[in-house]
Amino acid sequence: MKLSSCVLIFLLCNTFSSISAFRLSRSQPTERISGSAGDVLEDDPVGRLKVFVYELPSKYNKKILQKDPRCLNHMFAAEIYMQRFLLSSPVRTLNPEEADWFYVPVYTTCDLTPNGLPLPFKSPRMMRSAIQLIASNWPYWNRTEGADHFFVVPHDFGACFHYQEEKAIGRGILPLLQRATLVQTFGQRNHVCLKEGSITVPPYAPPQKMQSHLIPEKTPRSIFVYFRGLFYDVGNDPEGGYYARGARAAVWENFKDNPLFDISTEHPTTYYEDMQRAIFCLCPLGWAPWSPRLVEAVIFGCIPVIIADDIVLPFADAIPWEDIGVFVDEKDVPYLDTILTSIPPEVILRKQRLLANPSMKQAMLFPQPAQPGDAFHQVLNGLARKLPHERSVYLRPGEKLLNWTAGPVADLKPW
Repeated sequence: MKLSSCVLIFLLCNTFSSISAFRLSRSQPTERISGSAGDVLEDDPVGRLKVFVYELPSKYNKKILQKDPRCLNHMFAAEIYMQRFLLSSPVRTLNPEEADWFYVPVYTTCDLTPNGLPLPFKSPRMMRSAIQLIASNWPYWNRTEGADHFFVVPHDFGACFHYQEEKAIGRGILPLLQRATLVQTFGQRNHVCLKEGSITVPPYAPPQKMQSHLIPEKTPRSIFVYFRGLFYDVGNDPEGGYYARGARAAVWENFKDNPLFDISTEHPTTYYEDMQRAIFCLCPLGWAPWSPRLVEAVIFGCIPVIIADDIVLPFADAIPWEDIGVFVDEKDVPYLDTILTSIPPEVILRKQRLLANPSMKQAMLFPQPAQPGDAFHQVLNGLARKLPHERSVYLRPGEKLLNWTAGPVADLKPW
């Protein structure tokens, strides 16, 4: 039932008067992350591990980037910047005999359509080719079959290498990566595309671009709920209901006319500025459960409203997502207005103080050059916490665990 305009105006005014703290300056005092999470967030990985970076032929990385420089700015670009960071990092060792970890720099997402979307179809063959190369030219892969190696796989569904979930599940993780540690943006509990021991990282969002859109700190947060993006994907989901498991459609159908919700498919030039004027920013799943909105919300101090059941969030052992965000089950999307207006002002203010913590923001970014506590360092912290390797990762002479011929026949073709 639609409410009269008078009733709507009353509700809007009542909401903002009851939580008048929302309209205070954005310059909130910060609050340190308490307990073990805060300690982990501020860890320094230097001196705790050594990483050997394989020198692969440029066809696996540099030449791919030269062919399409757009890869430097898309949300999967962490694979590129991680290599650049490690090449000049103090944790790098040129002596593989003293390495704790081995990094294989392969750019598996830098194959873009004219619209800038990554095509993952060549990725499995490319990854297999790189692994065959290091297994043939160095002894280190064969002694553990990759258990002390790590790869950055920022596809929608990680090393399942497909952008549609059903097909990604059908493929599963590339068999040759079953023992390696995967650094990936995809994270969902009890999912075949997230294996135990993976490190979930934020997607890449360009730090310099966001920095250039900062507005004065005293600007009031006058938008209650903000979202820009698709609600339906007619091209790929013509019947509806499959895209975002219907959660985005439910947002639109229930709140398109609600004055507390500033939501649209249009992506204005003031997008970053608008997020800094908002109290809550919706971060719903799309085809995958993650998106750059999560990074943008944290950077701009907008409380992320996470709508993605069973999501595994970036650096969850260091960032207290329950304290800084709001989690809403997908089935509860129709009650978003009630859920958000029911949050006490003091709870909202604390979330804003935590979001204002520079350490929180730094951990979500891959800056150039790297900075202490940034996402690069959080990845290294995650690797350092896995040390020392258990003796079981080292194989006995002649022992083989991986099946080199497993997987779809198309994946076995030379790359």
